[in-house]
Amino acid sequence: MVVEEALKSATTEEEINTNTNANPNPNPRAGGAGEEDEEPEEGEIVGVDEDSKQTATALVDQLHPLEHSWTFWFDNPSAKSKQAAWGSSLRPIYTFATVEEFWSVYNNIHHPSKLGHGADIYCFKHKIEPKWEDPVCANGGKWTITFFNRGKSDTFWLYTLLAMIGEQFDHGDEICGAVVNVRARQEKISVWTKNATNEAAQMSIGKQWKEFLDYNETIGFIFHDDAKKLDKAAKNRYTV
Repeated sequence: MVVEEALKSATTEEEINTNTNANPNPNPRAGGAGEEDEEPEEGEIVGVDEDSKQTATALVDQLHPLEHSWTFWFDNPSAKSKQAAWGSSLRPIYTFATVEEFWSVYNNIHHPSKLGHGADIYCFKHKIEPKWEDPVCANGGKWTITFFNRGKSDTFWLYTLLAMIGEQFDHGDEICGAVVNVRARQEKISVWTKNATNEAAQMSIGKQWKEFLDYNETIGFIFHDDAKKLDKAAKNRYTV
């Protein structure tokens, strides 16, 4: 997948530079056998040579910023039965703005197959809360893919994240974020969008999402308004 390779290449560069930094050249100030070491000047940092300083600066310069900042959210299944209202157990985990920050977070949180039943992980554009009540999400809807085999969603979840943060969708401005829901009998991944009535944009997003995932089954789009009124009885408005 092109976007995955582009994002991972940044991580490879970082690892190479990190290994170089972990084995700096010997301090050029150190004398040979029989010579006395020079006393460090006041304020001088001993053991840090120019190569090390340049490597550290290069690492900062090599960060790859994303077009948008994104926030991971987690809804704890153990707290859901105790909550007074839906969403009260929903918590932001971390906001990232570069490729390197994304991989740092993604590689240190559980993937869907390792989560307990009832858990939800969201990745939404920064300052958009993954709730119907959020002003950006209020008039939107979602595309959903359902998996009945435990653990199959891991790869599709990663590819969905890479497509979103890598701005691979033609109508990327319409996207709010994505969520993976882990349940006892199934797992679901949904992509939330802003304007449900913009059929052309929604159809484009649905078709491209299937292409990115190499997914061949039919998927449907439900309006948030329908879901609020009809709950599980809400019907797909669009399908691809």
